Amino acid sequence: MAEKTDRRVRKTKNQLKLGLAKLMQQKSIKEITVKELVNEVDINRSTFYLHYTDIYDLLHSIEDELTIEIRDSIHAHPVSPFTEDSLPFVEDIFRILAENKDICNALFGTNGDIAFIHRMENLISVHSLDVLKTTFPDNIQTLKYSYAFCLTGCVGLIKAWLNSDTGESPQEMARIAFQLIMHTIEAFTSQTPAE
Repeated sequence: MAEKTDRRVRKTKNQLKLGLAKLMQQKSIKEITVKELVNEVDINRSTFYLHYTDIYDLLHSIEDELTIEIRDSIHAHPVSPFTEDSLPFVEDIFRILAENKDICNALFGTNGDIAFIHRMENLISVHSLDVLKTTFPDNIQTLKYSYAFCLTGCVGLIKAWLNSDTGESPQEMARIAFQLIMHTIEAFTSQTPAE
């Protein structure tokens, strides 16, 4: 019986997540009510309140789950020099985004949560900057600007991909992002300082 209950709870939480994603495409989180959400997913309010205290609690729960997935991916890929060996880490990030496309599209969209985006950027930055320090120990002070450029570009790339219906796989997008990052870093490190 517990397995059936767990499955039912997972299904309900997934419905709420998808409903919230849909509503966030239309309006800000501040404008979404529990009544509107439960009507959207066709469940009753008491079922919602069994799991969450309010809309913000639901949103924070979703964001925390994504944060844990990203953190687990980081731990699964220990710091190593920035080479092709780093590609599986980038692929994992894009796989997580693809598996959560609807809510990620909402979170990265116009009505999204900028604090969550910054949280993800910081989480990934700590890992990536450690890799860059290992790979380019003499350039790290100036490489941080190149990295900031890459990170902002990757967020833009993610937004465009989540919004598109062209069907690129997470692996394809990871390869595109990885190549753009590598070209930027290579261009930066190959330049000699102006005299």
